[in-house]
Amino acid sequence: MPPLDDLLASGFFGEIDPPQRLLMGPGPVNAHPRVLRAMSADLLGQFDPEMTGYMNQVMALYRPIFGTQNPWTMLIDGTARAGIEAALVSLVAPGDTVLVVNFGRFGLLLTEILGRIGARIETVEAPWGEVVPMDAIAAAIERVQPSVVATIHGDTSTTMAQPLDGLGALCAAAGALLYVDATATIGGMELAADRWGADIVTGGLQKCLGGPSGSAPITISDPAAALIQGRKHVEAGIRRDDISDGAGPRIGSNYFDLAMIMDYWSDKRLNHHTEATSMLYAARECARIMLGEGLEARYARHEAAGRAMTAGLRAMGLTIFGDDAHRMTNVTGVFIPQGVDGERVRTMMRNAFEIEIGTAFGPLQGRIWRIGAMGYNAMQHKVLITLGALEACLRQEGFALPAGEAVRVAMEAWDA
Repeated sequence: MPPLDDLLASGFFGEIDPPQRLLMGPGPVNAHPRVLRAMSADLLGQFDPEMTGYMNQVMALYRPIFGTQNPWTMLIDGTARAGIEAALVSLVAPGDTVLVVNFGRFGLLLTEILGRIGARIETVEAPWGEVVPMDAIAAAIERVQPSVVATIHGDTSTTMAQPLDGLGALCAAAGALLYVDATATIGGMELAADRWGADIVTGGLQKCLGGPSGSAPITISDPAAALIQGRKHVEAGIRRDDISDGAGPRIGSNYFDLAMIMDYWSDKRLNHHTEATSMLYAARECARIMLGEGLEARYARHEAAGRAMTAGLRAMGLTIFGDDAHRMTNVTGVFIPQGVDGERVRTMMRNAFEIEIGTAFGPLQGRIWRIGAMGYNAMQHKVLITLGALEACLRQEGFALPAGEAVRVAMEAWDA
């Protein structure tokens, strides 16, 4: 590579001007223009009354989105995985038994994070493309007596959505807390933290909420908050409330210590870190857009987009991956036809049409594409454009399919 000075002189490091791609994979997706505009607003100091007022507004706006009355509903500064880590490192101590409901790559992620914490990990599993039956979860809870049960709501690696009604009651009866990762479903499928009996639910902006990656909404129940706040002791035996800088909680992370973050979001405004102002603006606008649309209308739009996408893919003669009864509304897995180079099709979609669709992980790598329609992209015309482009690319690869049928069928399915 040429010397840096030569590259600077040549204009190699020009102003960022990314291509205007239509992101129709499993996430991230295109951010809503209103969210991008909100992010360009002036910065404020973290203790400015206007700023703390926006923080309080965010807490109020996300309660209906999570389906909760929890006072502790706020943001973790970081990507969706920051929310996951904050929840797990704050709930789980080394040696605690945690039952992971595992039906895809992101269930495996939970076990990886828990292993770093030093938890005793037990799993109850389903093959990729299925979900774990509630009776199997109940039997596992009875067998292992966990302190925490952790699950994914919608796992984009398999495009499956785990049913959660009744799971919180099973956990409560066993004295366990329930953690749910709703990164891939918040804003696109109903969340019902209170009805589910979930103690912590976390999400991210970059999928159905139609924002950029970098902020993780979270809600925390009163029982979970009590456990988290009970871990405020420092090793010297001094309560952190007596320490001006709040240093030294006995968990594996300072940045992701929910007890300290909760103090920051409370009326105490106890300094923990500098709030990511522009991301807070983004999260606030994502919520305003969603609530302005209406929760039921929002979920119906995502359902229509998923239904149309699935119908259009089937009309091409393609086979949909996974169990229809438990499919996520916002991401569809489809088998790559035999004899077709899946990566060449993805490259052609990107280069010829400026559309991105997703590849897959683990046992599904090279076998399926994952095609999303969520947030700002869960619109009829974007679904139809994607299907039309995929049809053209498959034809270029020599795959025979009925001309125009995918778009026609998808248009009918949208209004079904």
